[in-house]
Amino acid sequence: MTDKKTSVKVTIGGDEYTLKSDRTPEHTRAVAEYVDNALKEVLASGAIVEAHKAAILAALAITDELFAERSAASKMADRLTELSTDLCRVLPPAKRTSRATGSIAVLGDEV
Repeated sequence: MTDKKTSVKVTIGGDEYTLKSDRTPEHTRAVAEYVDNALKEVLASGAIVEAHKAAILAALAITDELFAERSAASKMADRLTELSTDLCRVLPPAKRTSRATGSIAVLGDEV
């Protein structure tokens, strides 16, 4: 992220918005495009006609994706911790991770 906010014009659901963000313009456009595509998917289903209801359903779909990714990332982090612990058990004591600092001792020197 940068300290400077930039203004970026984007189109979501056929409406143009000017967004101010401290992210890069490319990032802001990509996020807006993702939201626009999610909205188009909901509208393409044909079940929703009102734009505000379609926007809510699109937000729910995106939030569901976010929660699924967070859960997957948490499971991956837990698994990596387990693997690290298992690996630590088979390493010689001098090469085991220091639990307090997270550093690895190599031939008596901290790295």
